[in-house]
Amino acid sequence: MNKLIHIGFGNIVNVEKIIAIVSPDSAPVKRLVQRAREEGSVIDATQGRKTKSVLVMENSQIVLSALLPETISGRVAPLEETGGKSE
Repeated sequence: MNKLIHIGFGNIVNVEKIIAIVSPDSAPVKRLVQRAREEGSVIDATQGRKTKSVLVMENSQIVLSALLPETISGRVAPLEETGGKSE
């Protein structure tokens, strides 16, 4: 069963496909996002707000979210504890 989490503004991603959740502030992450934009592999889920986290996915897609990395990882942790079953 797919484990899905809400990343803000009605956008949902598959937890099993996430490799990393990082802050967009460092230069290497900014370069990663810029290269992905040029290649057309960015999914912008910020709804026009400031990007606060970058999700690196298995298929080389980059997902931008307006939620903090801590918020997203906090939503992943309960899924890991319950085996993906939300209460």
